[in-house]
Amino acid sequence: MSFDTGLGYAALIVLPLLIAISVVGSRYAGLRHDKGIVTAALRAIVQLAAVGLVVGFALQHILGAIAFVLLMFGVATFTSMRRLHQTAAIRNLWLYCGAAIGAGALVVLLILILPGVVPRNPATILPMGGIIVGGAMTATTLAGRRVLSEYGARFGEFEAGLSIGLLPREAFKLVVGQVAGDALLPALDQTRTVGLVSLPGAFVGMVLGGASPAAAAALQLVVLIGLIAAETIAILTITELLSRSALPDGRTVSS
Repeated sequence: MSFDTGLGYAALIVLPLLIAISVVGSRYAGLRHDKGIVTAALRAIVQLAAVGLVVGFALQHILGAIAFVLLMFGVATFTSMRRLHQTAAIRNLWLYCGAAIGAGALVVLLILILPGVVPRNPATILPMGGIIVGGAMTATTLAGRRVLSEYGARFGEFEAGLSIGLLPREAFKLVVGQVAGDALLPALDQTRTVGLVSLPGAFVGMVLGGASPAAAAALQLVVLIGLIAAETIAILTITELLSRSALPDGRTVSS
């Protein structure tokens, strides 16, 4: 039996078990994500199957790789917007999420690709784009939800800031600035513990592909620091845009 066949059989048995464990744990802990876990797993199966049909073309052509990264960006924007919309109904929220994710991902990808820090070929652009866009999406979602939640809970402090002469935008950032930074913690922890707690995919993939451990470590370091940079830009952007937006209580915060 080939490796692929064995892996397929194992997945058919193990995946339902892992999903069941997650659902039971969610229900027991009262996390209210039972349906979400099943839906996410089913979507992942369908999406990965679909990706497998088109990724071959994307890996052979630069334009195909760029188009696929743009598709990732669109899906990331929609996903982040939907999560933030669950916290507060804000006009043009999709623009805010798109700007945050796009700014973080674009800056970092240009810095890495244009000078040739990473190879300018589809096989590199596609996975690198996915990693950076995904990190920016996560940071945008986490920062946005924390910011909006904190603003709602501490609106009295926001008004107190206004009463002492702060501009609305300044008072908003004074109240929510610290919690927005929590969205960067996963990337920081991943970077601090790399090689000790986990061996990231880029490093393992390069080593298995025949690259030297030193070259693999160098690329992985670029990826990790690039993620921190992209997520920092995304957090800064979404916080700035929310500070100028129509907030959940109907008031408009602007300078």
